[in-house]
Amino acid sequence: MKKQAGFTLIELVAVLVILALLGAMAVPRFSNMQDDALTAAKNGSSMAVKSAHTIAIAKLRALPTVTELEGYVGGEAGATAVGTGIQVTIGGDPYVVPTFGDAACTAATALVTDTVGCVGSIP
Repeated sequence: MKKQAGFTLIELVAVLVILALLGAMAVPRFSNMQDDALTAAKNGSSMAVKSAHTIAIAKLRALPTVTELEGYVGGEAGATAVGTGIQVTIGGDPYVVPTFGDAACTAATALVTDTVGCVGSIP
């Protein structure tokens, strides 16, 4: 009599159970990746505007206005000067990096002609 080669039903079910357990452990690790990526993009954009602020002060030898600061923000963020800061686009959504008129970051700018003494972070 010929011996048949193959797997038994019990072996196949055991493999499926193991794969299901591995999948159940992997899903939570990847579910927060989108939130983490957005947070990293917000932090990166905020730091880019802060760096642009430092460069603008060095080149202008004075505090820049919100409009002048916009000119120093590079990259593909699509930066636009708005009264309360620099608007950047992340994943198609607009976010504002807040700007402040004082060095203590307490008095928010209201107009694009206001000078920027401090740059905050995207909330």
